Amino acid sequence: MNLEKYVKISQEVKEAIKEKKPVVALESTIISHGMPYPKNVETALEVEKVVRENGAIPATIAIINGEIKIGLTKEEIEIIGKAGLSVTKTSRRDLAYVVANKLNGATTVAATMICAQMANIKIFATGGIGGVHRGAEKTMDISADLEELGKTNVAVICAGCKSILDMGLTLEYLETKGVAVYGYKTNILPAFYTRESDFKVNKINSEQEVAKVLKTKWDLGLDGGVVITNPIPEEFSMDRKIIDKTILEALKEADEKGIKGKDITPFLLDKIQKLTSGKSLEANIELVFNNAKLASKIAIEYSKLD
Repeated sequence: MNLEKYVKISQEVKEAIKEKKPVVALESTIISHGMPYPKNVETALEVEKVVRENGAIPATIAIINGEIKIGLTKEEIEIIGKAGLSVTKTSRRDLAYVVANKLNGATTVAATMICAQMANIKIFATGGIGGVHRGAEKTMDISADLEELGKTNVAVICAGCKSILDMGLTLEYLETKGVAVYGYKTNILPAFYTRESDFKVNKINSEQEVAKVLKTKWDLGLDGGVVITNPIPEEFSMDRKIIDKTILEALKEADEKGIKGKDITPFLLDKIQKLTSGKSLEANIELVFNNAKLASKIAIEYSKLD
């Protein structure tokens, strides 16, 4: 397979992979679709800084003019950030089209996992994974992230699944796909904006334990990802009752406007941001920083075993 024709790995990331140094993959949909410019670019650069400060090499992933770039330059992050919603939100189904037509694409969790695996990067930090949408028994609206987790050998460090989703069905789906979901120092599944939910997960107590589990899983030939959920820091956690009420309001408006499919998540996140007077955006940014920090520590421990 001639991946070099399509994939361009930055020199820094290439050398880090070759020398088995810790590398953390980062997605780009959060830049294009997660928040407005210039906040998106500032946040993306700050996340990379957090990764570096915690001892790992950041590898932000996106498609620029049809090239899968693993390790973006500051200028390339700026391109994705400025273009915003006009950049193609790229999941597994979109990758070949975006690359073939030499377009710009922002990678979702699923596409970032695929590209990370192409470069042999095992650790990926993001905000929250996609999942089973509320009402999916009628709409069949289920994120491709879950299918990808069932087959792609990348660990995803996140703040749980986005609380706009049906968290119970998301856990059931992941269980069916054989995907382990762990809580970092907690047995409660965090709900993105808040540390609380009604769902339990297996607790994992240290970065070293995470690394051992990952190494053992893939050594045994058990393909697929692992989800490490990392609760948002206490000081930025939002009141659960308030965020639940806000989500229901946003879902009602989305339903009334007929918004669905790949447009639903950006709409809901934007609506929730407005309804919370920007507090949800601040929480979103802080939880991404927190996940990048933990992912870096896990990557360090995994690099010792690899």
